[in-house]
Amino acid sequence: MPESARLLLGPLLRHVDPVSATVWVETTAPCTVRVLNAQARTFCVAGHHYALVVIEGLEPGSTTPYDVSLDGVPVWPPRHSSFPPSRIRTPGRPGPFRIAFGSCRYASPAAVDVRDGIAPDALDSYAVQLADLPEDQWPDALVLLGDQVYADETTPATQAWLARRRDLSEAPGVQVADFEEYTRLYRESWGDPEVRWLLSTIPSSMIFDDHEMIDDWNTSAAWRDSVVDQPWWRTRITGGLTSYFVYQHLGNLSPAELADNATWQAMQGQEDAEPLLREMAEGADGDPTAFRWSYVRHWDHVRLVMVDSRAGRVLAETDRQILDDVEFGWVESALARASADGVDHVLVGTSLPWLLPHAIHDIERWDETLALRHHRRPLGRAAEKLRQAADLEHWAAFGASFERLGAALVALARGEHGKPPATALVLSGDVHHAYAAELTRPGDLTSRVHQLTVSPLHNKAPHAIEIGFRVGWSRWARALTGSITRLARVPRTGLVWEKQAGPFFGNELGELVLDGADARFRLWATSRDDDGTPRFTRVLDTELS
Repeated sequence: MPESARLLLGPLLRHVDPVSATVWVETTAPCTVRVLNAQARTFCVAGHHYALVVIEGLEPGSTTPYDVSLDGVPVWPPRHSSFPPSRIRTPGRPGPFRIAFGSCRYASPAAVDVRDGIAPDALDSYAVQLADLPEDQWPDALVLLGDQVYADETTPATQAWLARRRDLSEAPGVQVADFEEYTRLYRESWGDPEVRWLLSTIPSSMIFDDHEMIDDWNTSAAWRDSVVDQPWWRTRITGGLTSYFVYQHLGNLSPAELADNATWQAMQGQEDAEPLLREMAEGADGDPTAFRWSYVRHWDHVRLVMVDSRAGRVLAETDRQILDDVEFGWVESALARASADGVDHVLVGTSLPWLLPHAIHDIERWDETLALRHHRRPLGRAAEKLRQAADLEHWAAFGASFERLGAALVALARGEHGKPPATALVLSGDVHHAYAAELTRPGDLTSRVHQLTVSPLHNKAPHAIEIGFRVGWSRWARALTGSITRLARVPRTGLVWEKQAGPFFGNELGELVLDGADARFRLWATSRDDDGTPRFTRVLDTELS
């Protein structure tokens, strides 16, 4: 007799709107998964079993506790859990709309080497804090802005597991190689009790960054030319994109979007969807126009436009873009629709910061200019080496895309498409510290436009990065890099921005409190008392509107 299915990972509460929700799980065997009055049969990918349960008929502004059963056997919540019951809370309740956000979570605290000296996990700490708060102070949404797993930086436990599968002296060594190894990363990252409860009860929206695939993913055409020649790369990138689709992207979609998603529909009834997903991943990696990872979330008076700033890049040196023209047009249309719909706050999620410290912005624009102007010549090759070595691959390193997003946000803030929102907030991560900046020119904006960057949730910044980002905001560094860009005749931007808070270093989590036209940004950080006890404290509370 086959063994009964067990819950391996999840439940994750993903898309939630006023009347519906989706819940994702991974199980040990094929089964029927039931949540409330809805059920779904598991689907198989390379011998692993998953389900996405679509729950409909919910009431706007309601709170509904739920459990999970597999083939009629209750498996969630776990027995003797100290956390409150998992629940689905639909938009439409009175009071402010709260959003928690951050990025860069290296495994779970139990899996890392204590010698790495990583501070307490902000996501774990946040879960513990919420469990003791009344429900009306919980966030309505959790936005995870990249590096949910690290394919290129594995823990000692994962390396020992990898060594039992293959010879680590051969590439890719201690980095993950395929879909099977990615499944290990997700279990390691999402399996600890605190985060498991948090993800079961706070709806999450996710986007990838480079470490889900590899550091510097799609930095440039030269980078890509070098990596595609590696014999292990094709299996790595297809495994990475397949796992992202299964573990993260499916939950980003509404029930209507799932019904229209050709890949999801083609998976239905497949004995094993791995070949189909591998073909999708190969197509998406080879042609940025083949698959759109960007999406929109509609939250009452708040709109999130999540932008893929990694897989959709156009890398030809003469036409570098963060997104191809079709997808960028889709983003611009989504921003215009938000204004036409009269929402109070428009959020742009992008793993990479749009507004950087001024000196770093200047260096990235300078490097891109030299790489193009001296393409295939010694100075151009030197600029390319610097670009890869120093991670000069944010929005500023794609100058045309930086300006295009700026123009879209300025049009939104001027009300060119309808009612201007109270705020337009760019939420980002990646750079292993936190800061807030505001666009100050042009000066005829009705909306306030902010860059809010929060990273990491669970990692640390090398000392050199900390020094670089502190210096990057300084006046003398700005004067120096400004002189360098003028000498190199780098095109100047007409946008001006100023730092409002930061930089803050350590493990951190951001919170937005959006109440009508009012908006506040709060930053939480972890630390340890002298006796080693973890602490989670608010280090910033500032008005944005």
